[in-house]
Amino acid sequence: MGRVFVISLDGLGHFYSCKYCRTHLALVDDLLSKSFYCRHGKAYLFDKCVNVTLGEKEDRMMITGLHTVVDIFCVDCGALLGWKYEAAYDKNQKYKEGKFILER
Repeated sequence: MGRVFVISLDGLGHFYSCKYCRTHLALVDDLLSKSFYCRHGKAYLFDKCVNVTLGEKEDRMMITGLHTVVDIFCVDCGALLGWKYEAAYDKNQKYKEGKFILER
């Protein structure tokens, strides 16, 4: 495994960070919605996310239908943070493609 580079969001505005190790993850300005839910409660939808690694693609049935997603993990501590939408099969859900869910 090579060296891990962590992107700092200091000076770019307010941001969200990993609840386990405080690694910076997303700017408040990139928050799209707080109206999402996950296995453990509330979740937030973001346009962009940094300092994450991606898991394997998988099809997952959700409340809003079938989506292809990849789990996202903190690049520093490895904690499961949420997922990234790769594909949505319902035309009304296409806006989620390429977006990130961070669990609270």
